[in-house]
Amino acid sequence: MSQPIIRLKGVKKSFNRKSVLNNVNLDIKKGEVFGVIGLSGSGKTTLLNSLIGFLEPEEGKILYNHPTFPTKYSISIFEDLLEVRKIFGFAPQNPSFYPKLTAEENLDHFGSLYKIRKDIRKKNTEYLLKLVDLYDAKDTVGDSLSGGMQKRLSIACALIHNPKVLILDEPTADLDPHLRNQMWDIIKNINKQGTTVLVSSHFLEEVELLCDRVGVLHNGHMLEVGTPDELKDRFSKNEEIHLETSPGKYDVIYKKLRKNRSLAVKKMVNKGTKIIIYTPKAESTLHKLLHILEGMHEKLIDVYVNKPSLGEVFESLTSKSVNLK
Repeated sequence: MSQPIIRLKGVKKSFNRKSVLNNVNLDIKKGEVFGVIGLSGSGKTTLLNSLIGFLEPEEGKILYNHPTFPTKYSISIFEDLLEVRKIFGFAPQNPSFYPKLTAEENLDHFGSLYKIRKDIRKKNTEYLLKLVDLYDAKDTVGDSLSGGMQKRLSIACALIHNPKVLILDEPTADLDPHLRNQMWDIIKNINKQGTTVLVSSHFLEEVELLCDRVGVLHNGHMLEVGTPDELKDRFSKNEEIHLETSPGKYDVIYKKLRKNRSLAVKKMVNKGTKIIIYTPKAESTLHKLLHILEGMHEKLIDVYVNKPSLGEVFESLTSKSVNLK
């Protein structure tokens, strides 16, 4: 098992006497992509700002494994913030760079703040511009870049000093699906270079596909941590039956299924092009369902059984957490 590079122990943070992080315990493993999911106001940004040292908790510890001194594991990030900033890179939700400098000038400037030699800065800048697909826009000033390009520039600036850990707050927010895919490709490439990545996101389908492990944060509590499959196996008793038929009278199918009490159906979703049925007894439910379709003269086009989505697990966990004290 990979050694944790960051460890949170009993972290508590509040603003104006309102608890934002409540007894958070968490290990981040070296080399993984770790996703933090939660509703707006759940404490995601506060958690990331605490990890980078921008906010100090009232209680608890945030420790990191210094790559140069592996024997000194229990180093608080607040013990030497200057050293921490060399090891961590951070890109906030709103792109952070100088809008009147070009993409190339921004990277060179941030590199100079880390006292990187000019020849190394030049080499790093060229590499990062290519990595985030901004090389052809290197002479474009920041505020003339598109929204997606600005996000990529912000990440490049966070990487100029070759950090061991990259922290990204909602990197795909406000991007269309195509640009979100591009951003995740960049994140995966960064991770392949050996960089540990922490990312917050509210796009649960993306997190499920691309993160090694996920932490569910709700009302300041870290409810659960695990791989997407572990969380789905642990917290959902249902399976999904995805059904596509022709002529596809899904409204009628939906109504018939709701009336049939012999089916062990917990929930149904009409997607317009298919219907998704949630049931703890997929095999027997599917058998009965096929008979219903035959009686309706609906031709089966496609059907498959799947594990529940991470969104289903998240909904289940957060609805139960209202009783947390």
